[in-house]
Amino acid sequence: MHYAFGYTITIENQSKDAVQLTSRHWKIYDSLNDMETLDGEGVIGTKPVIQPGESHTYNSGCLLTSPIGAMKGHYNMVTINNAEKFRVYIPTFKFSAPFALN
Repeated sequence: MHYAFGYTITIENQSKDAVQLTSRHWKIYDSLNDMETLDGEGVIGTKPVIQPGESHTYNSGCLLTSPIGAMKGHYNMVTINNAEKFRVYIPTFKFSAPFALN
């Protein structure tokens, strides 16, 4: 049996330069399995360029073998005008099926 969880992420560019998300790194925690590491290009098949003051929102999901888990990670980004690379860290967010909360 698997449990499907959905999540929405919004990345807001608060700098004065356009930036691009180039890749992602996730650590996925499943209460019944070992931690899984996932690396990939962009997000949901795109490498969005985010202009100053703008944001990019996307929806994705995660399959777990248990009703409780979590994810955390980072995005690898680059500043468009000078190719400066940097990371944006995503704090831990938790998954729990409603019936597992009692």
